[in-house]
Amino acid sequence: MASTLKLILFVLLSFHIFLLVSSHQHHPLDSLTPSEFTLVRTIVNKTYPSSKLNITFQYIGLDEPDKPIILSWLSNPKSKPPPRRAFVIARLDKQSHEIIVDLSTRVIVSDKVYHGHGYPLLTLDEQFAASELPQTYEPFIESIKKRGLNLSEVVCSTFTVGWFGELKSKRVLKLLCFYIDGTVNLYARPVEGITLVVDLDEMKIVEYNDRLIVPVPKAEGTEYRESTQKPPFGPRLNGAALVQPDGPGWANWKFHLGFDVRAGPIISLASIYDLEKQKYRQVLYRGFISELFVPYMDPTEEWYYKTFFDSGEFGFGQSAVSLKPLADCPANAVFLDAYYASSNGTPVKISNAFCIFENHAGNIMWRHTETSIPGEVIREVRPDVSLMVRMVATVGNYDYIIDWEFKPRILEMKGVIYTHTNQIKENVHGTLLAENTIGVYHDHFLTYYLDLDVDGEDNSFVKNNLETIKVTNHSSPRKSYWTVVSEIAKTESDAQIRFGLKPAELVVVNPNKKTKVGNNVGYRLIPGSATHPLLSYNDYPQIRGAFTNNDVWVTPYNKSEKWAGGLYVDQSQGDDTLAVWSLRNRKIENKDIVLWYTTGFHHVPCQEDFPVMPTLSGGFELRPTNFFDSNPVLKTRPPNLVHWPNCTNKP
Repeated sequence: MASTLKLILFVLLSFHIFLLVSSHQHHPLDSLTPSEFTLVRTIVNKTYPSSKLNITFQYIGLDEPDKPIILSWLSNPKSKPPPRRAFVIARLDKQSHEIIVDLSTRVIVSDKVYHGHGYPLLTLDEQFAASELPQTYEPFIESIKKRGLNLSEVVCSTFTVGWFGELKSKRVLKLLCFYIDGTVNLYARPVEGITLVVDLDEMKIVEYNDRLIVPVPKAEGTEYRESTQKPPFGPRLNGAALVQPDGPGWANWKFHLGFDVRAGPIISLASIYDLEKQKYRQVLYRGFISELFVPYMDPTEEWYYKTFFDSGEFGFGQSAVSLKPLADCPANAVFLDAYYASSNGTPVKISNAFCIFENHAGNIMWRHTETSIPGEVIREVRPDVSLMVRMVATVGNYDYIIDWEFKPRILEMKGVIYTHTNQIKENVHGTLLAENTIGVYHDHFLTYYLDLDVDGEDNSFVKNNLETIKVTNHSSPRKSYWTVVSEIAKTESDAQIRFGLKPAELVVVNPNKKTKVGNNVGYRLIPGSATHPLLSYNDYPQIRGAFTNNDVWVTPYNKSEKWAGGLYVDQSQGDDTLAVWSLRNRKIENKDIVLWYTTGFHHVPCQEDFPVMPTLSGGFELRPTNFFDSNPVLKTRPPNLVHWPNCTNKP
């Protein structure tokens, strides 16, 4: 069942952004092109002829140059760019190969077999092939007949199996099936009790269990398409027109937008124009969603393993869908395509994968009214205009709307025997939403990789603790006040933060740059609501998701440390995560550092979530803190008024 969650991931404050668009030569951080995917495929297949060996490409992406190399090139962009390389994870002979291909010399420069725990990203091709297997599997066909269901109306979907202490495991996934007779709301009609296990390397069903029969929830009331709705209808939403007679004004920010099959959108090299200094100043070197951990809270046989890692197991990028003009994006949007490699290495095009547009939401950037001057009222106000970069990914029953704001959709439903709450005499691990339908309790934890370069690479992480001071010497009628006590994090352990323990402002500063009056320039994290894991730290899903144990982590930059849940997430054992890397307790003061921030919420479903959940909002911001010498948008000029015929601004 689909629902909508709105999460503001990252707000860069300004109202104008300029998107860097590569010219005839590649920018070193450009995503791989279709011809480059084809070249990688050709080179790897030449090394491992498919006539002899069955090779599948689980991941092909840019092997980004190390950060110092990029920064050196940026200082002289007319120089020859760094060599283009691709990083490949391929399955060959039931082993995962890590291959680096030099695209300029057309050779494999590195090829090693991974022997650790876990498996690579699942491809859409293998998931589709696995989901088709039950249609010809006799025990499954008999189970469907036994339930009186029409096999042609049964659709199966893939689910990762997690890890629960096994020393070794095969590369398998589970299949659960759903009944679509009478509705397209696939996950609203689960066929409970049947579980199939598929070996992906063999591509065959290796385990089958028909444990119990539960009534399939009714199709009635599950449809969400407008064409299927019946009266009475809600109020019609009136349309609105947006006119930009002077064109868009993406002037204050410049950044590079990339795409990755696992991460989806990647924002790089974000710099803001300082009007007083007449130059662009660095803020963010690289930012993307590193992982999304979604554990469900039902420990029963059919549900205990549902502890998903949506980025590392399924991939935001390969799950991106085409955006619909005038529906997903407004009339003033510009669209961009994206590409990734299929399991056989051929490029796959996603038309209209991104849209970029100025958002005129009717918000106020700043305002002030002065009424204390005798005989005079002064009113100054500026409308807020922001730039949005949008992508939508559909992962199973999840819809993620990535806006540089982020709005995923999620609700998973379970078929049960109950039709009323007074029948429930045990813990059903969720809320009864409709007859035979439980919305299972679950969590959402989104972890963001934010390589901040605040006015330069070397930064420090500062905790500005807000501490109460009691007045005991009768020097004031007051008995207390609060003040700021700053604490610079020296090592990684100093920067591990759990919100709610004591009030503090968290700031990334450049200790080597100061404002005119002597403050360190910085950007501060304004977090959303604090949500912490409720699973035991020694529970297997939480061992894998230990990067959610803290709200904030800070690590020194390391090119290999990108994915909070590890490079190989499927059936991982938690030994290659952000929590493990940070045990080294490396120095982070006045270093090139990365801030990792996790936000999320505990979802207790309610009947208003059925059949499609309304938007639930939350978020966080990164906001300048003594970065500018004064209000950077003070001199923003209001837009020119547009006069429409037959319109008036009078009530």
